Amino acid sequence: LKAIAEEGLNTELIRLANSDIKPCTACEACHKEEQCTIDDDFWPIYNKMKETDVIIFASPVYFSSATPNLKALMDRAGYIAAWNDRIFAGKVGGPLVVGEREGQNFTFAQLIYWFFYMGCFIPGSTGWNIAFGLERGDVKKDTQGLETVWNFGKNAAFLIKKLRA
Repeated sequence: LKAIAEEGLNTELIRLANSDIKPCTACEACHKEEQCTIDDDFWPIYNKMKETDVIIFASPVYFSSATPNLKALMDRAGYIAAWNDRIFAGKVGGPLVVGEREGQNFTFAQLIYWFFYMGCFIPGSTGWNIAFGLERGDVKKDTQGLETVWNFGKNAAFLIKKLRA
């Protein structure tokens, strides 16, 4: 976010850890209109996703996968968007992943596939947007991972500016 903010763009970090985002129930209410029958913390986040130029999903690896809250957000936002004019198509987006030893590749793929399916533009970097660490703060020691993520942020800002022009 700092790399993007340095380029004069506004950023906001939304943490899902304390949010109540329930999984999709496949009720298909979103097939008829932009709605969801589940009452939780989803809608304010979804509406911010619709209004922004860039969406970045970041997740630690939980048993070789994204966190349950992020997966629930991705599923519900994805279904609603897919059935309602593909509202995320043309946005800039991409994943950031942190893990200890395994599961990063699958989690990275899991997140990036969402952006592909939504029709987002995914800026590259100098590697995959993955950093390594086990304990809180360990990732700060992964200079290669941090550089890769920084470059991704710079490329995302560059692409947003080009698309706005």
